[in-house]
Amino acid sequence: MLDLRWTYGASNKRSEEFQVPQKLSFQNIATLQPRNRPYEVCDTAIAGLRLRVQPSGIKTYLLSYRNAGGVRKRLKIGRYPTIAPAQARIEARKALGAIASGKDPQREKADARLRANSTSLREFVDRQYGPWFTANRRSGVQTLKTIDVAFSKLMRTPLADISPVMIERWRTARLQTGVSPVTVDRELATLKALLSRAVAWQVIGAHPLSTVKLLGQAGEQIVRYLSRDEEKRLRQALQRREDQYRDRRDSANAWRRERDISELPDLRSCTYADHLQPMILMSLNTGLRRGELFRVKWSDVNLNDGLSVLSVRAAAAKSGKPRQVPLNSEAAAALKAWHRQHRNPPAGGLVFEGKDGAQFNNTKRSWERLLKDATIERFRWHDMRHHFASRLVMAGVDLNTVRELLGHGDLKMTLRYAHLAPEHKAAAVEKLVAASALLT
Repeated sequence: MLDLRWTYGASNKRSEEFQVPQKLSFQNIATLQPRNRPYEVCDTAIAGLRLRVQPSGIKTYLLSYRNAGGVRKRLKIGRYPTIAPAQARIEARKALGAIASGKDPQREKADARLRANSTSLREFVDRQYGPWFTANRRSGVQTLKTIDVAFSKLMRTPLADISPVMIERWRTARLQTGVSPVTVDRELATLKALLSRAVAWQVIGAHPLSTVKLLGQAGEQIVRYLSRDEEKRLRQALQRREDQYRDRRDSANAWRRERDISELPDLRSCTYADHLQPMILMSLNTGLRRGELFRVKWSDVNLNDGLSVLSVRAAAAKSGKPRQVPLNSEAAAALKAWHRQHRNPPAGGLVFEGKDGAQFNNTKRSWERLLKDATIERFRWHDMRHHFASRLVMAGVDLNTVRELLGHGDLKMTLRYAHLAPEHKAAAVEKLVAASALLT
């Protein structure tokens, strides 16, 4: 233990003796309590490294040094506990090395801040954020397109100049053009995430939109699911489509036989004419996101007679977290038939292959034609996920189980389905009657 000096700050020269350990550590820093004025504790391992404790309780690492001109300066390294003591010492050593070579870390930091103030949104996206995002996020390309379209008028604006007022005007204009509040929230969240990354990379000193809140209506959007009659019509339209595909194939092969041309595979011997019906049956019975369904490999599927399970790999999941989805009898039967139809495909192959074995990227045309034939309106492919969850809730499945099956990170997203089970709330308040009866 050493007797080291701590001070109230530059404006107050009064000092007192204060015993601290020889070296800053998590344990020692945790014992430092805030006082009515700021004070600093010196680290004995690195000359000039200090920890400043504010009355608010905030603890900040500082490096006190003299530049090449002999002027005393202080460099902010970061806050505890975001930066560990060992990391603070590493940063201090780097700065001291730069100082020894004649550089001034504080001056360079200020210069970097000035450069950042002139870095436009366009430049940051093209030079830094875009390459990083596409390399680290599956939705990279699509997200960057969203930024380009939604914030096209802000692209030449320096990052540091993007203000809350500017964003409120942007939001008002988007809403007035008919863009839904949910979409506006999603676009704004994307921009805020971009700016958070700019702060983390020290491109800008502070988040310019930290006070801007989302509209918060994402959880209030209407959950679209199929009525019993709509689901019946959808299934009937699927079967009609299968029959039409087989009829056309029969006609084509008859034409080929007449001309002595090799015939196409007979669809009458196949369970499914093409990919659409098994894909839809899987979506209705598993709640998989479309992208997750497109990425399923045969190695992800375990088709046991007792319990069939589909594993969603972390790399294929939107959340980045793996999960397992039990396959009910209809989903398992569909996959077994699809597997037989493809004559034992390789385990590493995609379950639903696109053209030339590539991964599907959309099923828009066939889906829209199917909905038209089934006379179903305003129902997206993604709404089959809502349909899956809604049927579970209405069948009495608890929300946490639904959350796990859907792969939601928390219960907040799943709560949108809570209103579909009013009988649970009625049963809950009815328990009060039974409890009151015991008191009489």
